Amino acid sequence: MSDIIQLLPDSVANQIAAGEVIQRPASVVKELVENAIDAGASQIKINLKDAGRTLIQVSDNGCGMSDTDARMAFERHATSKIKEANDLFAIRTMGFRGEALASIAAIADVELHTQQHDQEIGTLIHINGSKVIKQEATRCSCGTNFMVKNLFFNVPARRKFLKSNATELKHIINEIQRVALASPEISFSLIHNQQTVYELGQGNIKKRIVALFGKNSAQNLIPVNTDTSLVKISGYIGQPKHARKTFGEQFFFVNKRYMRHPFFHRAVMQAYEKILPPDGIPSYFLFFEVKPEDIDINIHPTKTEIKFESESAIWQMIKATVRESLGKYNVVPSIDFDQAGSIDIPIARKSSESVEPPKIEIDPTYNPFEEEKKFSGGSSFSSGSTNQKSQSQHWEKLYRDFNTDEQEEESFNFPITQPEEQASRTLEIKHEEQYSGKTFIQFKNKYILTPVKSGLMVIDQKRAHERILFENFMAILESEETVSQQQLFPHTFDLNAADAETLRSVLDDLKALGFDIRDFGNNSFIINGTPGMLDNSSPLEIIESLLEDIKSSATNFKEKAREKVAASLAGASAVSYGYTMKQEEINQLIDQLFACSTPNFSPTGKQVLTIMPLEHFEKLLK
Repeated sequence: MSDIIQLLPDSVANQIAAGEVIQRPASVVKELVENAIDAGASQIKINLKDAGRTLIQVSDNGCGMSDTDARMAFERHATSKIKEANDLFAIRTMGFRGEALASIAAIADVELHTQQHDQEIGTLIHINGSKVIKQEATRCSCGTNFMVKNLFFNVPARRKFLKSNATELKHIINEIQRVALASPEISFSLIHNQQTVYELGQGNIKKRIVALFGKNSAQNLIPVNTDTSLVKISGYIGQPKHARKTFGEQFFFVNKRYMRHPFFHRAVMQAYEKILPPDGIPSYFLFFEVKPEDIDINIHPTKTEIKFESESAIWQMIKATVRESLGKYNVVPSIDFDQAGSIDIPIARKSSESVEPPKIEIDPTYNPFEEEKKFSGGSSFSSGSTNQKSQSQHWEKLYRDFNTDEQEEESFNFPITQPEEQASRTLEIKHEEQYSGKTFIQFKNKYILTPVKSGLMVIDQKRAHERILFENFMAILESEETVSQQQLFPHTFDLNAADAETLRSVLDDLKALGFDIRDFGNNSFIINGTPGMLDNSSPLEIIESLLEDIKSSATNFKEKAREKVAASLAGASAVSYGYTMKQEEINQLIDQLFACSTPNFSPTGKQVLTIMPLEHFEKLLK
């Protein structure tokens, strides 16, 4: 039998490696920017076209490369960072495995212009699909300039599964945020389709956070700083009242390298225990400095998961450090010992001076049972026989018309104790007195209860309102009859770059629904009008909730975009849990719900109502 095992050609091996290293345009940006940082650059510029599909250009003013190094850089496992196995345990640079450039060149058309600062002539290398087209001397700026064109041109399946430009740009922005936060001493410029997304100058960590996430974040930051022999922790955490319901501003860095660490995230969440809003996730920007030999950064292809030697000890330090910072800035309840000086301390008197005992005012006519007498209609609290007697006189009413379903649907009958003039009556809420249909009761400001022939119907008030608003929004979209209510005082707000791009991608759909939102540039927007059907005093909250919903969506938002915008707006605008509804509001909500085409489910597919059968209650009371 002939031999069947053979070595793969370098071009095929590079494409396989690209599947691990290069997942999308954001992966290319990450690798090239990290190389620029390792080259000692103080200025890095990123220029994109079509979210990186057509062009990714990364230029820097770093040390540059010689003609030999420039050619060797595209070989697999070629690196200047490590020379022996022991160097893997003392890595302080970003890229070190030497697969990035070879992988990029295998799936794109790549041009490299590079020149060292002490040289007058630079080098140009053009590689297309791992094939070297040309290499020659050229004049260029000192540093390195990579141009990556037509990504995945020879892997159509990978290119086909790329998401929309807005989604891919969002991933690139996330990568830039991670790198820029770790290197505030480096200036970054990000341009997409000739529009400036970021222009980040050199500064400190706080300035970089504000530049990336908006001016409003400056008031939200609480400094964190602790130094131990095991780890040094510094950075900022966010105030609990500004916590969001989705991830987005949670960053861990170790030795200036971004990492994901769910175990450490739980430490931060426990430090915020009992002071966060429901489902809130606080923002944090925490930087760890540890000895390189105490961590392993080579356990994941993207190098975002890092193993620590003393994870449990660091976990406790994170929790204590965050908790301490929250206490210092009066975010958590604490004892203010500075107020001790304001306490009046009596001065010791001489033995000859007489001391008057404190006077206590006593009301001999006070009767502690007087309030109970008022409540019970004049009867004594100690003599419960009167109450028991008044209740026992009317026990037969509990069983009156017990077998009549129609009577159960029309009224609730509860025996209660009333004042003497009403002691013989029972509380009967009949539907014909206030309603034209059923009797509805709001329970826990969350559910609406109503008796039906087969048992008890339970309706979720928020989900019901979501269904009503969703169908109204969809009717507007289908009829294209936009009704916009202009704001007396327009709302101006700023967003970070990722949220701004997300909002721009749905502005047309929002306009069709009746929103009048204008882009002022520099990630600033103004709300001039809202849909006429919305009765909400804060349209900004609706937009923020919409953005959170889009970011947390697991599917491509552009697929059936209008339906998803309508569903998101319905969820953001619906009546919230905890809101006490008037009887007229409840009645109108139920009428509108059962006029919907699909009243049983919310726009997100959650159940709106259920019926608890009468047999269920009978089993509970056996």
